[in-house]
Amino acid sequence: MNLFVSEGNPHCLKALAALEATGVQCFVSFSIFPERVVPFLSRPTLPALALPSGQYLFSSNAICRHTCLPALQQALHMAVLQGKSSEVSKALQGPINVLEQSLSKRNAPYLTGVQYGLLCIFFFQCMFTCEHKSLKAWFDRVAAMTACQSAAQKVLQGKGLQGMKSYMQKQPAPQSSQCRETQPCNSNSAEEEGGERVVSEEEMEAAALTWSKGLNTCPPATKKQHPILPQEGKRNVLVTSALPYVNNVPHLGNIIGCVLSADVFSRYGHLRGWNMLFVCGTDEYGTATENKAREEGLTPQQICDKYHAVHSSIYKWFQIDFDYFGRTTTEKQTEIAQDIFWRLHERGFLIEDTVEQLRCENCQRFLADRFVEGICPHCSYPEARGDQCDKCGRLINAVDLREPQCKVCRQTPVIRSSKHLFLDLPKLESQLEQWLEKSTSTGDWTANAKQITRSWLRDGLKPRCITRDLQWGTPVPHADFKEKVFYVWFDAPIGYLSITANYTSKWEKWWKNPHQVELYNFMAKDNVPFHSVVFPCSLLGAQDNYTLVNHLIATEYLNYEDTKFSKSRGVGVFGDMAKDTGIPSDVWRFYLLYVRPEGQDSAFSWADMALKNNSELLNNLGNFINRAGMFVTKFFEGCVPVMELQEEDKKLLALVSWELQQYIQLMDKIKIRDALKHILNISRHGNQYIQVNEPWKKIKGGDSERQRAGTVTGVSVNIACLLSVMLSPYMPAVSQTIRDQLNAPPSCINTMLEDNGTFVCSLSAGHRIGAVSPLFQKLEADQIETLKKKFGGQQVFDSAAVPAPAVAVEVGTVNQVDPEKAKQLTQAVAEQGEKVRALKAQKAEKAVITAEVTKLLDLKKQLALAEGKNPEPAPQKGKKK
Repeated sequence: MNLFVSEGNPHCLKALAALEATGVQCFVSFSIFPERVVPFLSRPTLPALALPSGQYLFSSNAICRHTCLPALQQALHMAVLQGKSSEVSKALQGPINVLEQSLSKRNAPYLTGVQYGLLCIFFFQCMFTCEHKSLKAWFDRVAAMTACQSAAQKVLQGKGLQGMKSYMQKQPAPQSSQCRETQPCNSNSAEEEGGERVVSEEEMEAAALTWSKGLNTCPPATKKQHPILPQEGKRNVLVTSALPYVNNVPHLGNIIGCVLSADVFSRYGHLRGWNMLFVCGTDEYGTATENKAREEGLTPQQICDKYHAVHSSIYKWFQIDFDYFGRTTTEKQTEIAQDIFWRLHERGFLIEDTVEQLRCENCQRFLADRFVEGICPHCSYPEARGDQCDKCGRLINAVDLREPQCKVCRQTPVIRSSKHLFLDLPKLESQLEQWLEKSTSTGDWTANAKQITRSWLRDGLKPRCITRDLQWGTPVPHADFKEKVFYVWFDAPIGYLSITANYTSKWEKWWKNPHQVELYNFMAKDNVPFHSVVFPCSLLGAQDNYTLVNHLIATEYLNYEDTKFSKSRGVGVFGDMAKDTGIPSDVWRFYLLYVRPEGQDSAFSWADMALKNNSELLNNLGNFINRAGMFVTKFFEGCVPVMELQEEDKKLLALVSWELQQYIQLMDKIKIRDALKHILNISRHGNQYIQVNEPWKKIKGGDSERQRAGTVTGVSVNIACLLSVMLSPYMPAVSQTIRDQLNAPPSCINTMLEDNGTFVCSLSAGHRIGAVSPLFQKLEADQIETLKKKFGGQQVFDSAAVPAPAVAVEVGTVNQVDPEKAKQLTQAVAEQGEKVRALKAQKAEKAVITAEVTKLLDLKKQLALAEGKNPEPAPQKGKKK
């Protein structure tokens, strides 16, 4: 067993004390930085106990947590963060009374009798901050126990309550019972994380003082002036999104994993006043492009031109605000890639080696793995690919296939030796490790990025081939390799540099300026090793003062409902289809960011999208902003009324200010999904505030009640203005609409987001707002059901729906060939094969793998029929004895 604990975490006290008290043999792992130990949880949760069976326990005690922990959390929050030790007994009054009665009824030193038990250890944790006299004797006895002293020393490092401060500052505020009892009817308690926090008088007064300062007199953030270059004295941030393959239409998972996440952070940085440059472009070289061109009867360049325009159109509709969206098939790409190559060559970081490959003499080219198939040398399956057999799942070298065939012309290839160049990663490993240690400790790297990088380094790096026997790629400038091109994963990341060079001739001010520029890379997790190992090694070896990544942000995968996206099978929403749904791009952005796979894989769900639109956008956010604006229009002739703040208003200002500060802290750390929840929390606070104060009733009362209605309305409409600013990175069109309706001054944007967050009165008394109208529309059940069916897949690819042939097919019988269907099924087979390989790599249950293999074999039979072949493999001839 392995117990994972962290310093300063009060929840670990009980677990460690219990472990030492019982003497159970168990490894203890201390974590300085929070890591997601339990794989199926979305965020780090400690303590966690890893059992020999592979299962995890991550609740100190579910019942005790449910009954006692809310009060304990409040007490710790008050004592550690607010300095209100004298008020701790109030927060713990309920548990204290129970303990006092229990101890007074027993003539025993411990809760369970004459000997201590786990219940004592639990309440030792709970009472760590309590100084109630009636419990002091009991607390002293338990605190004197060796196990408890040892646990406290390890977790709190001898600092007492202050040892918890760093940990607790990063935790959500505790939810009080009062908050749970007074939740507004339109709030979703399941969605509300943490609930209403305890607000001190100091916080209320500070929030009211900040509110009274009003907007900055300095001019608002200016529009971008191109070309954007690093500036002295400013925070210069270079943002890149992983270059999408040009030959595919991006689906929702591609969009959220790379370009949308990067766009949100880039927009946020611009609002914060940072000097931002956001570049991206299409990755256009390689085997995949050659294959796509052959399929469509076009040249590779024509394919690149066609799909580059498709990508540009999709990203424009999704409001991705690139500063420059380029491509890799440019002269700058050749120039910069070849320069890096020569610098690596001159410094001895490239080595030569000979590789045996299959070459098709008819096509006059070496065959990539995906272009060859034959009989598996292990299980004799007749349609094994050049890299893996879909039947037995074993990895294969293409030259080991029996009776190999070129998939393009069906001719038999021959084995030829080919000389290639390799990047000598082992020679660069020590430099890489030194740089990684600094970058990962000072920058914001996602946990999966760190883990994947560590896994590559764990067994030592191996030389990696950087050349390929292709025609479509950046040519290798070396005379001995003049018929080869650079391997796409040596070449493609250099596209960041060449795209910037096509944007500005002064590109080196960004890419050869590591002391002045911070580099953020956004990608899905499958791209991590090329950005954290291979590309940095190329730049380190080039020794030309290149800017290396400071912050590597990798998402997990977004699935579609309960399966994968598949263009060929019509499963999932792809970028060019989202526009046709009639759902605004801002709603798409909101939902994709709401389910952004930050800590684990997530899934797009039509039902959940409708729920989030109707509950969070329509009933929560939109409802509050619309009501606030309508009250101004209806009750105060379109002008913001005079506001006289009472304690309740100051408390709301403090709560909203805290949510704003949490939003900024999370966005600074690129926790985009978590930050979005704080926007929704603010509108929930606002709805509750309106609901409790009922300005629509007070406006009909006397002078004091009318004044109260004015204050509530004025505060609410100012919160709506703040929400428009916070929403800007997520929903830019909606954000602008809100500001237009409120006639908000431009300076509200940079004022609200400066420093750690500044919630000021931006719409002062007398400010005239514009016309107010609803922001969102309900997604109806029948509309969602129609869309779900439309994007749920084509029935022709459902193996269960395809009838078996009435007459068995004789060997040698020629079926009617259907090229279009064969093309679609080829893609479906490839995708199903990838799914099977992934399940095997994950060591999934045998029954699950068997079911997916059956689907794969059924698809292959359909493909054989569509190609006019016998769907059953030919019987293997017996070996001669």
